[in-house]
Amino acid sequence: MFNLGPTEMVFFGVIALMLFGRKLPEVARNLGGSYRELRKGLTDFQREFQGWDRPDPRAHSKPAYQPEPEKIETTAPKFVPPPADPAPQGNAVEE
Repeated sequence: MFNLGPTEMVFFGVIALMLFGRKLPEVARNLGGSYRELRKGLTDFQREFQGWDRPDPRAHSKPAYQPEPEKIETTAPKFVPPPADPAPQGNAVEE
């Protein structure tokens, strides 16, 4: 990420010793704990939002007791076809 070589790491180590002296282990421990808490929070945050696009499997399960719906019988009028017209009588010429 930063491409630090051995020279740069020694340089930062010397500066850290000059700044913190004997408190350097305590400061490093506090920084490590803070970093760990940050990573834990980010992981929890990611887990919370990873499942948003997936349906909740508990949403499709049936409850333990589900009352039967009432059966409503519907009645419709019975279809009666209209009476048939008698066969049309043409103008037949009787002889």
